[in-house]
Amino acid sequence: MTYRVSFVCTGNICRSPMAESVFRARVAEAGLDGLVEVDSAGTDGWHEGDGADPRAVAVLEEHGYGTDHVARRFQASWFSRLDLVIALDSGHRKALRRLAPTEQDAQKIHLLRSYDPDPDAADDLDVPDPYYGGLDGFEECLEMVEAASEGLLAVVRDEVEGRAV
Repeated sequence: MTYRVSFVCTGNICRSPMAESVFRARVAEAGLDGLVEVDSAGTDGWHEGDGADPRAVAVLEEHGYGTDHVARRFQASWFSRLDLVIALDSGHRKALRRLAPTEQDAQKIHLLRSYDPDPDAADDLDVPDPYYGGLDGFEECLEMVEAASEGLLAVVRDEVEGRAV
């Protein structure tokens, strides 16, 4: 049975596609291809059908990640097929909780940085939106995503292995 993770930000062109690309690479490196499905979406539909922000693509490519991305809006009906819904900031988490059809669905929603093993990450669990800034904001976003992805991978691996038992 496939374990499904979806990353969610506002427009699905910056933070969530970056998180999707990085986490998909971590899943592949861990040999969990075929067992874990990774995607992303936005809380709003402003950019539906658009590719990822060119700055996000440039930073991902510079660090060895690929992205073949088309923005889409998160739908409440997706909760039933997802195991984890990873919000990139607290505003996304609130929007997702409002969309969650049941309390069980709401329990699937977590902030990405809550998986960062660095205790300083707990001081601010939001990944800042790089959209209105320069390339350095996208670099910072990537660093935060990479740091949290290792902890998230450990949780997902445990869940996947638990299902196999």
